Amino acid sequence: MDAEKIKKVISEHEASGRYITINGIKTFMLDQGTGETVFCIHGVPTSSFLYRKVVKELKTSGLRAIALDLPGLGLSDRPEDFDYRFPVFASFCKDFLDNIRVQQFHLIVHDIGAPIGFALAAMVSDRVRSITILNSMLDLENFTKPLLMRPFEKPILGEAELMTLTHATWPLMMKYACVENLDAIPKEETAAYIDLLKREDNGKAFLKIMRQFEQTHEFTTTCYAAVQNPVYPVQLIWGKNDPFLPYDEFAVQFQKARPDVPTFPVEAKHLLQEEQFEFIAQKVKELVLQTSSFNHSKPGNNQKSL
Repeated sequence: MDAEKIKKVISEHEASGRYITINGIKTFMLDQGTGETVFCIHGVPTSSFLYRKVVKELKTSGLRAIALDLPGLGLSDRPEDFDYRFPVFASFCKDFLDNIRVQQFHLIVHDIGAPIGFALAAMVSDRVRSITILNSMLDLENFTKPLLMRPFEKPILGEAELMTLTHATWPLMMKYACVENLDAIPKEETAAYIDLLKREDNGKAFLKIMRQFEQTHEFTTTCYAAVQNPVYPVQLIWGKNDPFLPYDEFAVQFQKARPDVPTFPVEAKHLLQEEQFEFIAQKVKELVLQTSSFNHSKPGNNQKSL
């Protein structure tokens, strides 16, 4: 693998965004376009890099698209003393939006970005215009990590598995669980995921995140309440071939929680933003337009209008 090509991909990604300081943490963000704001929250082991294509499509659609790198991931700082738990990330996202003076916003959430986004929505439900949920989890209390991700929970085992993630091995994971057509993604872009994951701390912050999943009953209740909140519309876009978060188990959780939720299964695996970015942007744009006539007065009517 050509290291210079990988470095160029990351440099171009960095040049397409900017840095701001939130609570003393240097935070990288993409911020493109004008119009209603769409705030994208990533999961693990990714960063705003996963949303790079979605952000460009949303910009083309006449929207302002924002995606940050959560602390500990991507190009943002990785403070050793940061509390890498979902509720803390949610508070960080609120401070981030306050700092850049965003009041009303639409959410796109993915992977652990979903519980983080749900906790954020619970804090500022009056500011949320809609939520688009990509392959994620809802029932955190009973959630078990996919088999390949479980070693990261354990000391020594997690460090050992992280060492095995290299430019040579990562494409195998991408092909198995993340994308349908790996050949459609330049090899240096695939490799960039590894460099953005490890960077200067060799992935230590990522391991802290993996070992601090918030799976209490109280937090799970908060997530359910955010999804069921009738004040804003919710939609699902699901990579139906995801072996990590299978449609029949995890999408169904959302459908049971909010029975009328529009659901769009697509030909994709876990990182559907890589291949279905145009469709995601299209559906978000449609939902943005729907919110202008969304009836906030009667929860029953709200559900029917989805």
